[in-house]
Amino acid sequence: MHAMVLTAPGAPLRLEQREHPIPGRGDVCVKVAACGVCRTDLHVVYGELPDVAYPIVPGHEVVGRVAALGAGVTSLEVGERVGIPWLGYTCGECPYCRSGQENLCDRPRFTGYTCDGGFATHIVADARYCFPLGEAGDDVAIAPLLCAGLIGWRALVMAGEGKHLGIFGFGAAGHIIAQVARWQGRSVYAFTRAGDVEAQRLAKSLGAEWAGSSEHPPPAPLDAAIIFAPVGGLVPLALRAVRKGGRVVCAGIHMSDIPSFPYHILWQERQLLSVANLTRGDGIEFFKIAAQADIKTYTSTFPLSEANEVLSKLRAGQITGAAVLLP
Repeated sequence: MHAMVLTAPGAPLRLEQREHPIPGRGDVCVKVAACGVCRTDLHVVYGELPDVAYPIVPGHEVVGRVAALGAGVTSLEVGERVGIPWLGYTCGECPYCRSGQENLCDRPRFTGYTCDGGFATHIVADARYCFPLGEAGDDVAIAPLLCAGLIGWRALVMAGEGKHLGIFGFGAAGHIIAQVARWQGRSVYAFTRAGDVEAQRLAKSLGAEWAGSSEHPPPAPLDAAIIFAPVGGLVPLALRAVRKGGRVVCAGIHMSDIPSFPYHILWQERQLLSVANLTRGDGIEFFKIAAQADIKTYTSTFPLSEANEVLSKLRAGQITGAAVLLP
């Protein structure tokens, strides 16, 4: 097999040839068909997340087919198409797992962060955390749903049922969740980097009521806002944009420091929330919604060997929609 391997924070990924992986008990080996490139991969590669298990293969938006079963696996079959998400294992024993909050598990493992991910031709994963995908849909189109879609869905649920929704950062997650929100009958307001005409054009083509720079206020007060961009300075801007009693949801795993802001923009029962990881229940629920809403992902594909170039483009804001690697 081949894999793009990260050996140190900020180091270029190195293409390596490795022994074909053999799944252990409860695991499956999956032949990768497509792997989306997520902003969280940037946080792993550039050392913005703690305790990265170097050397590590990034990538956690994996679509592929089961190539081999480990002992005891009966839930999947060889040849079956599956998706492998960010959450790769939970202990099942801590208070969070026992209370249905496995996304907050005390001893989790994360695909492409604390266990090898999908920037490779093959990956070993816990069978319990693989989503059966069926045969409908294209591998490339599905890949971004495995994180951008799943985290976006969890963030949308946390945002509540307000009709006027702001989305700060209109990339992979933003363009997926905007479609869900429009399907639900909400008005979407898309906030992008100043001058990002392509992202604004995409937002409007997906039915956004308004699209503009995050430095500009929306034309109407928001009921809720979701921040996908990892920029702490957006928090005060989003709080100013939401009405009394509105919610601001921070959907990233990492964000730059939030600057101080006057209390009055939080007052009047505005809420500031964060999203952490996902649950398997989120995945089951979201994939049903994605099918009903006929979600389309806007993707650019690249060969696995160009992973470094893709990461650089993503970091520079030069990817519209989602990037997907093909092994």
